Amino acid sequence: MITLYGHEMSGNSYKVRLLLELLQLDYDWAAVDLMQGEHKSPEYLALNPFGQVPLLIDGDMKLADAQAILVYLARQYGGEQWLPMDAVALAQVVRWLSITAGEVRQGPENARLYHLFGATSINIDRAQQKADQILTQLDKHLLGRTWLEFQRHTIADIAVFPYVALAPDGQVDLAPYSQVLTWIDRVKHLPGFISMAGL
Repeated sequence: MITLYGHEMSGNSYKVRLLLELLQLDYDWAAVDLMQGEHKSPEYLALNPFGQVPLLIDGDMKLADAQAILVYLARQYGGEQWLPMDAVALAQVVRWLSITAGEVRQGPENARLYHLFGATSINIDRAQQKADQILTQLDKHLLGRTWLEFQRHTIADIAVFPYVALAPDGQVDLAPYSQVLTWIDRVKHLPGFISMAGL
């Protein structure tokens, strides 16, 4: 049985839930109260020493980090549709996982943390600048494309989607990025799509 530990307002927890739903997998949801510091409790740290969400347990296997979990689920349950194994195609998908953990995190995700959760340690001007940069690049990349790669959805789309779609939570206006908005709508129409607050 699969158990997913996460928080309902976490985009990283959400992307794993979304893939689980799209793959039509049964799983238990274990809410971790980040606001009360439950992720730093001895019980949770025994499961994930990094004290972060999400955390996936599948039988005897424990795996943290949203992007790593997407790779695991795609390979274990999704096949070539979600994560191709051809060297070039695999590299193209992994590139988007890196962009998610880099530019998307530094931009839209950090802006959301600042405005929605009051994370004042974040340089909001830098986050806004990074958000504009990645959204501009994403909009150009999506011109003439249906999905981020191969004209079909992969975990690249699932990885990038949450914090881009949630950008308005960070007072990042998506209106100038028409291709991004069309892609967001396309993801929302995938069979089995589930939403979260802010989408």
